[in-house]
Formats: sequence, structure tokens, C-alpha cells
Amino acid sequence: MKVRIRERVKRALVVLALVGMAPSLASAADNVVLQWNAALLDAISATRMAPTPASRALAIVNTAMYDAWAPYDDRAVATLLGAHLRQPPRERSLANKQQAMSFAAYRALTDLFPSQTAQFDAVMMQLGYDPTDTSLDRHTPTGVGNIAGGLLVAARHHDGSNQLGDLNPGAYSDYTGYVPVNGPDAIVDPNRWQQLRVPDGAGGFVVQKPLTPHWKNVEPFALKSSSQFRPGPPALYPSDSYRVQVEEIVTISATLDDRQKVIADYWADGPRSTTPPGHWCEFGRWISRRDGHSLDQDVKLFFALGNAVMDAGIAVWEAKYYYDYSRPVTGVRFFYNDQLISAWGGPGQGARTMLGQEWHPYQKLNEVTPPFPEYVSGHSGFSAASAEILKSFTGSDVFGVSVTIPAGGSAIEPGLTPSQPVTLYWATFSEAADEAGVSRRYGGIHWKDGDLVSREMGRRIGAQVWKVANRYFKGKSPKDHKDHKDD
Repeated sequence: MKVRIRERVKRALVVLALVGMAPSLASAADNVVLQWNAALLDAISATRMAPTPASRALAIVNTAMYDAWAPYDDRAVATLLGAHLRQPPRERSLANKQQAMSFAAYRALTDLFPSQTAQFDAVMMQLGYDPTDTSLDRHTPTGVGNIAGGLLVAARHHDGSNQLGDLNPGAYSDYTGYVPVNGPDAIVDPNRWQQLRVPDGAGGFVVQKPLTPHWKNVEPFALKSSSQFRPGPPALYPSDSYRVQVEEIVTISATLDDRQKVIADYWADGPRSTTPPGHWCEFGRWISRRDGHSLDQDVKLFFALGNAVMDAGIAVWEAKYYYDYSRPVTGVRFFYNDQLISAWGGPGQGARTMLGQEWHPYQKLNEVTPPFPEYVSGHSGFSAASAEILKSFTGSDVFGVSVTIPAGGSAIEPGLTPSQPVTLYWATFSEAADEAGVSRRYGGIHWKDGDLVSREMGRRIGAQVWKVANRYFKGKSPKDHKDHKDD
């Protein structure tokens, strides 16, 4: 399901029940949508791209392919040019679609991941295309693809993401001037997010840098605004609701069983992975293979799926920095400071008695907790939005996928957890999304409300994206799609 799982296969012989090979690898039988998404996921992992720009990359690459495919359909319109590149019926062959879509994907990918160009060149040549062909002849599939991909990336250069680093030095860097209230050594306000000092992997420490505080400014696909689905506020200290959520997270930590640990680890999707949005792209690729999708079906599915995770990321990050809310690692250490608690004590230790300020979430010791505010959960939002798209596209909530983690296959407690193989099975997309959400509570990363509220946000975002995507599929004007009523 992700590159991280492929690495775990090498290390601990993970048995993936849903497929017989590392699922992020492309198959020779895959259509170009699946092959280019495999290349995209590999690039996300190789460059250690963060979840927010990764979700945007999934949207851009799959929109580029959709915009190059639409001219060869008799009804669909592209997102930027509408029907202006429509090709005559005699040109609407499968070969021409594949060629146009490949050039569009290539232009988008090389723009997003210039360091990975050699890998993208290899995919183009394997498909039989010349990556150096920059023709803009609108009467050829190469020209259609280059036009569609080129226009899209040019437009997205100024979408608020700061991809080029022209709004502030550094690609995707913040330009809003956000400064955390709490530094790594002092809690000024327990209700606000705290930067942590975390191990750097080389024997030293580094202070976390807030991840994409500006993401609320990114141009969405279907949302009317980044704050459209912003929920009400979280529980604040010293309320009873705050106390209850702190007690709950400590209880979870003290009573973690092997299955809960596996769930926390499996869904982590941290550094060097394809990230949570990419995880659901892998699920989409599996559904394509399961149901025998045509190229026309997959270009629509991944267009909707990519834009759903992008919009979910925009809405979730808007809420995160609007509330600037503290994570459990801050809340527990503050609330139980100098008090004895029972909680997970580190790899192989199980629950032990400790002072509250010693509490550590069920994560790798050098990762601790993500570098951005808690409320609401990115995992929950990305997953619920994706599940909504997969349900809507297939017409059913049925999923039917499992993954088995062998004894000792944990990345957090390698060689120790689980004590026996654990199989995770999801009968429905909704079950998978819910498990992704609760995994962050098992891992000590999110409070209960941050999970549940974001699930609802994600479902609403997914439904709205699906509605807008269908307008494009049916040839509706791309200029008025944000005028529809909310679901």
C-alpha cells in the first residue's frame, strides 16, 4: 500500500494479503494512470515530501492527465480549457489518449519533482515516448498533453502553495509570519501548539519547524473557501472536557495491545513514506485492479481522488492553524507534570510508572509527534474524503482488503511487536478510514475530538469534490462549479 510497507517487506517479510507484490510497484498490465501514479508515489517517498504538498501533487498530476484525456471524450471538459482542445472522433483512440496523458503527467511530474526527472524519463521511454518532445501542436496527442500539463503547472505556480519559493525563500515555506506561542522549553499556554526539540538522528537535537502554516491560502478544487467546513473549537484547559481527553489518551497508552500497536504503526505514514494521501492512492490502484477498470474509468477516479485529498489538506490545515491547538504530548506532560502516571514506557517496556512530563506517544523515539497543531486530524480528513470518493465511484462501500504484519514486524518496536502475526481487515472503505483515524489516538498523536470531527469534515469534502468532478465529466462549465449549494 505504500513504499514504507515495501521497506518493511525487506526487513521483516511482511505478508500483504491484498496483493502478491509490493503494491506501490507498477505492473506491466497497469494502464498509464496507474503507472504514472506509481511514479508519483515513488517520487513523494524519495523526496520525503510532506503530506500537504504531497496531496497537492496528487491533485496536479491526476488533473493534468484528466485535462489531457478530456479532449478525447465526447462529453467531458477540462478544468482550464473546457472543450477548446476537443479532438475529432477519428482521433479518439486509446493510443492517443495514453500518449496525451503521459506527456501531461510527465510535464507535471518534472515540474513538481525536478530531482526525479531521470526516473520519469525512464517511464516515458518504457512507454515508447520521447520526453524531449515539447511540441505544442494541438492536433497531436503529444501537443495536447504538453499544453494541458504545461498550462496546469503554470497556473498552480501561483496557487498560494509557494512551490517556487517566490513568496518566501524555500519551496512550500511559510509566508504568513506564523510564530508558535510555546517554544520547546516552556509552555506559555497549554491550549496552544508547542514546538518540540527532537532527535536529529545524528546524536543531536533540532527544534521542529511548523509545517505549511500558509496552506489555507492554497487554491482548492471544490471548496468555496478553505474555512468552509471549519468545525467548532476544541476542549480548552481547564475544562472538564479537557481533563477527560487527557485521561483518555493516558489510559490508551497504558493499555495498548498488539493489535492497537500494529494499527498505530501501519497507518503512521511518516517520513520516507507516500504519506496518508498517497496511502489512499494505493488503495485506489488496488480497486482499479480488483474491478478491472478501463483507462477512461481510472482517469476519472484518480482525478476525483487526487482533488479530494488536496481539498482535505487545505481545509484541515486551515483549521489546524486557526485553532493552533496543543497535541497530547504537550497536554499530558502539562496536565500531569510531577504526577505519577502509568503509560507506555518505550520499546519493549510495556506500561510502567513515570512522571507525567516523561510521557511519550507510541511513536519512534526520534519522531515524537508531527510539527504542526493537532486540531483537526490530517489522517482522519484525508482518509474520510478518500473513502467517500471510492464509495461514490464504485457505488458501494465494499472494500475487502487485508494486510498481515508478521511477529516482530513493528517499526516502533522491531523484533518485539506484535508477538504473533496480526491481520488488519477492512470490509468497507469506511472501516479503513475510521481505523486510520483511530490509529492516531492509539499512537498518542491526536485527541478523540480531533479525530472524529475531522472524519465528518472529510466526508463532506469528499462528497463536494465528487459533485464538482461529475460536473466536469458531464461537460458542465468549469467556471460555475463553486456556485452549487452545500450538501
